[in-house]
Amino acid sequence: MQQPSRDIIRHRLLEEWQRAFPLVSRPFAVIASRLRIGEGGVLEILERLQAEGAISRVGGVVRPNTLGASTLAAIAAPELQIGSVAAILSAEPGVNHVYLRENDRNLWFVVTGPDRAYVDQALRRIADRTGYRVLDLRLETPYHIDLGFTLTGGDVHKDAQAEAEHAQRTAYAPHPADRELVQMLTLGLPLIPQPFKHIAALLDRSEKEVIDRLKVLTAAGIVPRIGVIVRHRALGWRANAMVIWDVPPSDVDRAGKSLATAPGINLCYRRTRYPREWPYNLYCMVHARSREEALDKLIQAQTRAGLDAYPRQVLFSLRCYKQTGAMLALPKAAA
Repeated sequence: MQQPSRDIIRHRLLEEWQRAFPLVSRPFAVIASRLRIGEGGVLEILERLQAEGAISRVGGVVRPNTLGASTLAAIAAPELQIGSVAAILSAEPGVNHVYLRENDRNLWFVVTGPDRAYVDQALRRIADRTGYRVLDLRLETPYHIDLGFTLTGGDVHKDAQAEAEHAQRTAYAPHPADRELVQMLTLGLPLIPQPFKHIAALLDRSEKEVIDRLKVLTAAGIVPRIGVIVRHRALGWRANAMVIWDVPPSDVDRAGKSLATAPGINLCYRRTRYPREWPYNLYCMVHARSREEALDKLIQAQTRAGLDAYPRQVLFSLRCYKQTGAMLALPKAAA
C-alpha cells in the first residue's frame, strides 16, 4: 500500500488530531498507525510544525476557572506606546495571551493563575507598571469552550459534539496533584515516543497513574481537549475577530446558547459588563481567511442567534504578541 504524501500527513495531523489524543503509553504510534506512516515520521512532522509556528504545542486546554483562575482584560494604550505596553503585558508570568485589536481599547490579554487572588494581584501590577486603567472582564457563563478549529472552514457539527460531551461528562472529584499534571499538559507534551512516561517521572508517579488521571479529567470536562494546538494566523486564517454585543440580561443566555452552535463561531462567553464604561456582555470569536469571509460568517451567526437588533462591535486582531498555555500552578521557585 502506497504511503500518503507528507503534505497529506501534515494536513491530517492539523485537521484530525486537535482532539481525542490517544491516552495510551505510545500515543504517537497510534496516530502513526491511523495515518499509515511510522511513529518517527509523525514526531518529525510535529516537530517541524512547531518549529515553523504552525502549532504552539501538542497538549491540553483546561476549562476556564476550574483548576485555576483567569480573566479577559483590556487596556487603551496610546499608539506610540503600544509596543512598550505589550512588552509589559507579555512579561507578566500569568498573562498567556496578548493581542492588538481594532478598538480604542486596543490591547487585549488573558490573565491566568492558580486562584483569583493571584489574578487580581497581576491586574494591579499591570495597572501600576503601565499607568493605565485595566478593564477586568470576568467570565460569567461559557457557552462554547475550545473544542478545536477546522482548517476547511466548514461546520464542525458542534451540536452533536456538545451533546455527546454533555452526555458523557462525569462528576469531578478533585485530586491534589491535578493542577501540576494539567499544568504540564498546557505547556505541551514532549515530542517523544512515551510522553506520559516522561511526565510521570517528573511528577514521581507511574505512567499508568498519569494516563488514568487524564482520562478522568477529560471525561469530567476539566480538560475539554488534548491534541494539536494550532496557530490560526500561521495557517492562513488571518482575519480573526472578537465580536461583542450589548444584550439585555434577560436575553443573553438564550442568545449565547444559540450563537455558540452557529457555524464559524469558535468560542462564546458571557462576561462582566460595565453599563457606562463597557456595556458589552456577550463575546465570541470568528476566524476566517479574509475580512469579508469573517463578516459573512458573523452576519449569518448573528441573525441565527437573534442578535441583529443589539449594539455590536467587531474587534479584528492586528497582531499577536503572546500565546501560551494557562498558568495553573506557581513555578517551584515562586511557590
